[in-house]
Formats: sequence, C-alpha cells, structure tokens
Amino acid sequence: MKSSAALPVLRAERLTKRYGRRTALADCTLTVPPGRVVGLVGPNGAGKTTLLHLAVGLLTPTSGRIEVLGGRPARDSAQLAKVGFVAQDTPVYAGLTVADHLRYGARTNPRWDRVLAEERIAGLGLDPGQKAGRLSGGQRAQLALTLAVAKRPELLVLDEPVASLDPLARREFIQSLMGYLAEHGAGVILSSHLVSDLERVCDHLVVLVGSRVRLCGAADDLTASHYRLTGARGDPAVLPPGAEVVRESHTARQSTLIVRGGTPAGGPSHTVERLTLEDLVLAYMAPRAAEEEPVLEGSR
Repeated sequence: MKSSAALPVLRAERLTKRYGRRTALADCTLTVPPGRVVGLVGPNGAGKTTLLHLAVGLLTPTSGRIEVLGGRPARDSAQLAKVGFVAQDTPVYAGLTVADHLRYGARTNPRWDRVLAEERIAGLGLDPGQKAGRLSGGQRAQLALTLAVAKRPELLVLDEPVASLDPLARREFIQSLMGYLAEHGAGVILSSHLVSDLERVCDHLVVLVGSRVRLCGAADDLTASHYRLTGARGDPAVLPPGAEVVRESHTARQSTLIVRGGTPAGGPSHTVERLTLEDLVLAYMAPRAAEEEPVLEGSR
C-alpha cells in the first residue's frame, strides 16, 4: 500500500456541490501533487469554501468524487487525524482559556504534539490562563493555527485565516506558518483574497471562478506560460500557434492581451511582458467581456 506521502494531496473528478437550484461548485476536476503549498484564490462566491469543506469532510458531494491523501474525507478517525483545518474567522471557544484549548486538543487528537503546542504558545507570548474571548484577532488566529499544527497533520487546510487581521497580525501569522512549514513540513491548501500573501508561501495555484476551476498548476510554470502583449489599437499582430487569449482590454489607442501558450514575439509596435502571480490571478478572475471588433488577428 502506498504511503499517503506519495499520494496526491487532493484529487477531484467532476466534483459538484448543489444547494437546491444553486450550484456552489461545478464539475471540478483537479489533482494537487504531494509536498505542495497550494494557494486557492477566486472572487467571493466562487466555491473556495465549498471545496475546502468538501476536502475536510464537512460537506458531501452532490456528484463526482474527491480524495484527500488517498482517502475519502473524514471517512474514519485515521483520515481525520491526517488533516488540520482552520476555518474562516479562526473560530475558538471564547469561554475557554488557552490552556483549556491545548488540553482539548490533546484529548481529541491521537497524534497530538504537546511540546510543539506549548512551545508555540510560549513563543507567541500567549498567557495560558487567558480566555480566548479576551485575545486579539491575531492571537486567536495563532491559537487556531497552533491547534491545527499540533495534531501533526499531513495536510493543513486554511480557509481565509488572515482575512480579518490587520497588516501586522497578518504578517506575523504568515511568518509563523512559514516557520512551521520550514521546520516540520506538510501539505498546505491556503485560501486567500490576498495574492501578496500567496506569493510569499505558495508554489501551486488553483483559481476558481464562477464555481469552476479556471487554472491549476505549479505557480512558476503558470507564470512562465503566460504573458502580456501590448500594441496600438487596430494594429494587428499574429499570435503564436496554440496561443489562447485569456483576457483583452482596449483603450482608444492601445490594446492589451493576456495570452497563454506559444512563444511570445514582440515587434516594432508590440511589446511582450511577463506576468506576476497577481497579474495572472486577476486576468482569470476578470470577466471576459466580448469585443464588438476584433483587434488582433488570431485572438478569437
């Protein structure tokens, strides 16, 4: 039998989740290789939280299938032990102390690492006797992360863990996460609207738009295969064979295309630029408005 370390972190085949007539996730097919730190990004309502809840077993699919580390999510206690989860708003129990949370974690997780948990709490300067409801947002987020990592998961799932934090608390959380990954290693799926945070820690990217997967792959490969082509409006340029226009925008004098594939070639009236990860994400998230007038040959 293969060890879970050799299996894909996540594999979905035509995964769909509906609530009545509303489709939250549609025909999602993707594979995330082991050992990746995955950035999951998309606009509000794209299906990010639905995908993560399916991955940790809080939801069941309407159709299709999903496997996490080779098993059905939450199928048994062994599968549950493999996955650490920090939900949106980093929920903790307001009436329990920090120490109470650690004792609860120890009772409910067979692989609980008491030393790791206590060292993290001490390093963060948290008072074990302090009730969680009296902690700052950043401190609550760090407590939730401590509970997730101290169970020694093979996969850490983080759903918008820093969305409500101020810039300093957000930076401290990301630095803490990076430190944990460097020392202990684990697969990670991190959902965030903040692409700058993803650029710092993620080496794999999944973009969800309109409940569907628009992009999935290694971040470096994706940025290398896309480019921005800019030229005068109405001045046609032939795109390379196999190229696909992801997004186009036009002003009165200039046309800009985001292109995937092919070998980019500039010219006297056209320039080629590589994209940042943020450029790439925004290109796929933006609506693809139809042009009344084709400007570049081969762009359709």
